[in-house]
Amino acid sequence: MSIHTRTLTKNTLSETDAVILCGGMGSRLRSVVNDRPKPMAEIDDRPFLDILIDSFAEFGLRRFVLCAGYMSDIIRDYYSSSTGSRQFVISDEHKPLGTAGAIRNAAEHIRSDTFLVANGDSFCSVDLGAFYDFHSARNAFMSMVVTETQNTGDCGLVSLDELQRIVGFEEKNQQSRSRYINAGIYLLQKDALPLIPGNTSFSLEGDLFPSLINRDSYAFVTGGRLFDIGTPARFASAIKHLARDRLQLSCRHHPSVGPTCRKSFRINDR
Repeated sequence: MSIHTRTLTKNTLSETDAVILCGGMGSRLRSVVNDRPKPMAEIDDRPFLDILIDSFAEFGLRRFVLCAGYMSDIIRDYYSSSTGSRQFVISDEHKPLGTAGAIRNAAEHIRSDTFLVANGDSFCSVDLGAFYDFHSARNAFMSMVVTETQNTGDCGLVSLDELQRIVGFEEKNQQSRSRYINAGIYLLQKDALPLIPGNTSFSLEGDLFPSLINRDSYAFVTGGRLFDIGTPARFASAIKHLARDRLQLSCRHHPSVGPTCRKSFRINDR
């Protein structure tokens, strides 16, 4: 991609809302983190959510809609004091609505026709500029970042055809032909919002995405490793690999991230 095109993409991403799902109960992590919502668990003396937001901001994203539920006041208090060019909007979930239901609950706050969605408890290195261009070039209704299968235990698999269209979802098993897993980062068109019922529990993975298989849904493959903090063991692994100095080193040498990641992930523009 030319430098001029990269600049245009970054400008477009600066006008793209990022909706981050932060409302989960985090019950499996409570033996080690029980005083805050899971995305606020600290790595290298800063919330995991800050690491995620910093990585997105490196690609130009500036407006973040945080879908908060469990202990939402902690997220609200932390980000309400933000200054600088980033804007934070908190969408409160007063009862569990699931991953898709939380997005529908935040619909009034979503301004951009194409918007990014990300899980607030996972991190995967991906070139968001290339991801956005991939989505736009295919006029996709939904695009999903996928990565190579890892020993993630409870992750389902995503089946693709030769054009990278999503053709199915399946449970992980030895007979599976798919080798990709959902990395928890998506681009959706605003037209998807009416497909999610309001004020009810509805899942992206189990309810919405299977219904979009025949609606121009594509998978963007990244070589980035997927980290999540859902269990004490996974949280320990994230601490080991995503601490500030280790993250900078891995980004400098990761071809799927590109030069924008060479800057350090600093919390200097909240």
